[in-house]
Amino acid sequence: MYPKGKEKGYWCLVLHAHLPFVRHPEYEDFLEEDWLYEAITETYLPFVDIFDRLLEENIDYRVTLSISPPLMNMLTDELLMSRYLKKLDKLVELTEKELVRTKFLPEFQDTVKMYHENLQRYRSIFRDKYGCNILTAFKKFQDAGKIEVITCCATHGFLPLATQKQSVKAQVFFACDTYERHFGRRPRGMWLSECAYVPGVDEVLVSEGIRFFFLEAHGVLYATPRPKYGVFAPVFTPSGAAVFARDIESAQQVWSAEIGYPGDVDYREFYRDVGYDLEYDYIKSYLHNDGVRRNVGLKYFRVSGKVPLSKKEPYNPAWAREKAASHAGNFMFNREKQIEHLASIMDRKPIVVSPYDAELYGHWWFEGPMFLEYLFRKMYHDQGNVLPVTPIEYLKDNPANQIVQPAASSWGDKGYFEVWLNGTNDWIYRHLHAAQRRMVEVAELFNDTTEHLQVRVLNQMVRELLLAESSDWPFIMATGTMVEYANKRITDHLVRFNELYYNLKNDRINTKFLEDLEWKDNIFPNADYKKYTRKKV
Repeated sequence: MYPKGKEKGYWCLVLHAHLPFVRHPEYEDFLEEDWLYEAITETYLPFVDIFDRLLEENIDYRVTLSISPPLMNMLTDELLMSRYLKKLDKLVELTEKELVRTKFLPEFQDTVKMYHENLQRYRSIFRDKYGCNILTAFKKFQDAGKIEVITCCATHGFLPLATQKQSVKAQVFFACDTYERHFGRRPRGMWLSECAYVPGVDEVLVSEGIRFFFLEAHGVLYATPRPKYGVFAPVFTPSGAAVFARDIESAQQVWSAEIGYPGDVDYREFYRDVGYDLEYDYIKSYLHNDGVRRNVGLKYFRVSGKVPLSKKEPYNPAWAREKAASHAGNFMFNREKQIEHLASIMDRKPIVVSPYDAELYGHWWFEGPMFLEYLFRKMYHDQGNVLPVTPIEYLKDNPANQIVQPAASSWGDKGYFEVWLNGTNDWIYRHLHAAQRRMVEVAELFNDTTEHLQVRVLNQMVRELLLAESSDWPFIMATGTMVEYANKRITDHLVRFNELYYNLKNDRINTKFLEDLEWKDNIFPNADYKKYTRKKV
């Protein structure tokens, strides 16, 4: 354990792990499911690997890890996990072939060997150690006191743009319910989707037992009254929830494309992949059934500076590892100097909160997990003036905090809601709002029904509405990537919802249609339509 009393301040690392619910049992092979498989291999399993290693070596560490309910559902879905294991087996097979092919290509041998060893180890961790359920690993780390797992809105719904309070409550309730099913207790914290907040959201969180959440810096800096300590101490909302705000300086060191660590010349280049580089006949069996060239996950080149992909230089794992260790030392030095300065001008110990998308570490920044491992090792052995903590640990030692009303905000471009409400995606909201009103309507109309088939329809309507509310779809539309899929997903869920609604209202339930939806969209097995009634049930 870290010795208390020596520290001048605290550092809180927050990793937000989320992917939209993508599950297509109706297809043997579905491209967008790769989002999940890539994240497991490149981010979640590397986390499990380093957290286990630190735990076994008695190296103390602290991480606050947000795992969204869609991700929890996918990581425990037998169909998806069986498909993932097959993908992982194929990747291991490819590295075995690559060991032979690159035998006389010395510039790639160390990289291929690294991939082969990593993938074999990850397969053993996933399949043998944790029985194809890595949530049990994160539960173990939480039970050991090393990480705090928190939740997120049920389907990453963008709460400020919901018109029905019951829809906001449902996003929070089903998030907490999903968490409790997997972790055996209620969550103590929540990551608001996109850090999107408007006054009143905190009241819903508190009603479900949530004690803390996170906001972008300006959400707290523009609070009323202004916070005495800026973003370097939490504040309480009028309802009693604690709010921790993002520190911009530590964020830029990792996030920034210009000055952040991931852009270093010795780190792995994300955009050059063997799926495009190798002979087509050789790589074809590792592509999707459509045979189109795509990334398969093996990348043999480094960033090399601002040069075309064709001019990238071979990746050197030893150089990258050395850089990760150096950058970990630099990050720790900067936090110590930052804390030292803040402590000299504050009358309490400051806390620096560093939130990131979890997938940045490993998927986008390949060396990110090893950077974290080096960082925690250095912090533990040096035991300087910065103590890593979770929000709950900080609040336990610092229970008195200023009460303010945070400002409406998000961590999206320009800081408010424009990314999720603009000319590319504004068409969705009149349909979402109509569906939210209809859900409240039928929940109250059929509140006392005992007809099993009606209950099934109502609960499936809940699933379809929640899936349509995902903030991922308008975000994808705004960024212009995979727009066709995003349009189809939100349209499909709204069409399914409305057909169920009309079937129910007209007493013409299509059992075959209902069963098909229950098979496809099987998220939230404990869905309960009564959560949408405006009276307590």
